[in-house]
Amino acid sequence: MNVAEWAAVVAAAGSVLGGGSWWISRATRDAAKATAAATEAAARANAAPAQQSANLAVLEATVKRVDEENGQLRGRMSRLEAMLRAFASTTDRWARQMHRAGIEPEPAHPLVDEYYRTGV
Repeated sequence: MNVAEWAAVVAAAGSVLGGGSWWISRATRDAAKATAAATEAAARANAAPAQQSANLAVLEATVKRVDEENGQLRGRMSRLEAMLRAFASTTDRWARQMHRAGIEPEPAHPLVDEYYRTGV
């Protein structure tokens, strides 16, 4: 083989090897992406119990706060109902006094009549 033939062989080998290195670099890049994705998935899987614990803590705190608020609201509602019963009995007593004195009171509001009928 002469020098020109050797140069052609080297040029052909260089282009084949250069193309091969492109495939190798692409495979290496794809493997790195797959490794990164697997690492990220493993990190998410390991973080899931901690995240669930954090979510549970937030939920428990929320439930406790809502229970306290409900207790306060029930107390206020009970107090309001007691005050309404006291007011209703007071106005009823006043109406009876007016009847005995011969004074006809104006008719009660329909909601008052409903309260006397149903207690609600």
